Amino acid sequence: MEIQNIKGNTYCIDTRMTCIPFYKINDQDIIMLDSGWAEGEQKGIDGLLEKNKFKVVGIISTHAHIDHIGNNTYLKNKYGSIIAMPAYEAYICSSMVNLKAYYSGQTLSDLEKHYGHMICETDKMIIDSQDQIDVCGVKFRILHTPGHSPAHICVITPDDVVYLGDSLISYEVMAGAKMPYAFVLREDLRSKERLYDVKGSKYIVAHKGVYDDITKLITDNINFYKSRAKSIYDVIEGTMTMEDIMKAAIKSFNIHVKTIHKYVVTERMLRSYVEYLNEEGMIELIMENGFLKYSKNITELSQQNLE
Repeated sequence: MEIQNIKGNTYCIDTRMTCIPFYKINDQDIIMLDSGWAEGEQKGIDGLLEKNKFKVVGIISTHAHIDHIGNNTYLKNKYGSIIAMPAYEAYICSSMVNLKAYYSGQTLSDLEKHYGHMICETDKMIIDSQDQIDVCGVKFRILHTPGHSPAHICVITPDDVVYLGDSLISYEVMAGAKMPYAFVLREDLRSKERLYDVKGSKYIVAHKGVYDDITKLITDNINFYKSRAKSIYDVIEGTMTMEDIMKAAIKSFNIHVKTIHKYVVTERMLRSYVEYLNEEGMIELIMENGFLKYSKNITELSQQNLE
């Protein structure tokens, strides 16, 4: 891991898996934008912070996913960090039962095993109408970009550096992604469109990279997600249950599913694309012999939506 100066007091921890920005208040106190993944990154992040004698006085979380809030509670316990997070995301990770409302397809025991460390106490709730947040006397601008998660935000530092979180993915990630995740794909695509109007001096993508301009990256992200939706549309033959589509997609995308946990995660990723296809009028839901099934809606409108 290494620290990169982005601009002014805005820095970034390159974990080789993610970019985790932070803002230096002074030589000791910093505010992190997300806290990283506990299992794969905590040891390295912790060592880097101690080596540089940094104290994490605050954390602004873009959304409540395991690789973005995995170290919130650990850092809060160690440094007394103030945590700010979008209100709905904060509710999700406030208890195991609330977490289950989001991860509805998994048992409470399974959630405790894989996601228990995500539970954290949020000190400052960021509401939907809020366009800035003050953390430890430093003001950050907020851009609401729901879709990847229910209340995902982007954060703009006082140096005019835009941290995009997971609202976009890098070309490196696109090259290897079989089915990138979005909670509600239609809303995620709308949020990506709004990023064309965002002006910053630098842009940080969590997974992963630093950019001077993101115009082409936005367009390529939108096209990439739509192309993945088209690929799922292509595997639908006749009438199929969600399970049938899942089997066909796993085979077509060459996804290796060897555990129940991986199956549940893959199903969650797939469902967003199927719902998007339905919302765009590309597929339709039907009841057949007591089962909910999906079939292609072969109309001029649906064909236009795929282009």
